[in-house]
Amino acid sequence: MDSHQHLGFLLDDVARLYTRRFEARARELPLTLTQCKALAVLANCEGVSQTRLAEISEVDPARLVRILDRLEAVGWADRRSDPQDRRAHVLAITESAKPIVERVWKIVRETSTEALKGVTSDELHLLLKVLERVHANLLALDALAPEPVPAWHQCLRRKSLRTVR
Repeated sequence: MDSHQHLGFLLDDVARLYTRRFEARARELPLTLTQCKALAVLANCEGVSQTRLAEISEVDPARLVRILDRLEAVGWADRRSDPQDRRAHVLAITESAKPIVERVWKIVRETSTEALKGVTSDELHLLLKVLERVHANLLALDALAPEPVPAWHQCLRRKSLRTVR
């Protein structure tokens, strides 16, 4: 198998194994990796609409509605009427979600530490640059892509944990 044949299978296997390890660590919450991602992105991009959160987190809008319903039911997310458009909602995390988001980030660090064992910081930097380029290339091929760079990347760089009261 050449490199081009191997790439897709390897990416799929890495994603599956990472997800399985992450979700095993997150059983206490209990949330899936996708639910954790939606919550973490929401914590850093509060005030967005459901549509925009779906774009930013790259979660299917119908699936995101179910995730938000679940997060709202357990008291970790809040939908509020958009002051600019009464037909729309803006989203935020609640105060009770703040420790959950912190736990999600701890699980991310622990899982990544395990997955990256033996990888140098230079190798990690290169890996991230290459994967971001591959990600951008694939998004650019997608006619529905809102932008060529993952929007969640900018939101997560803020690392804020603003909450609603």
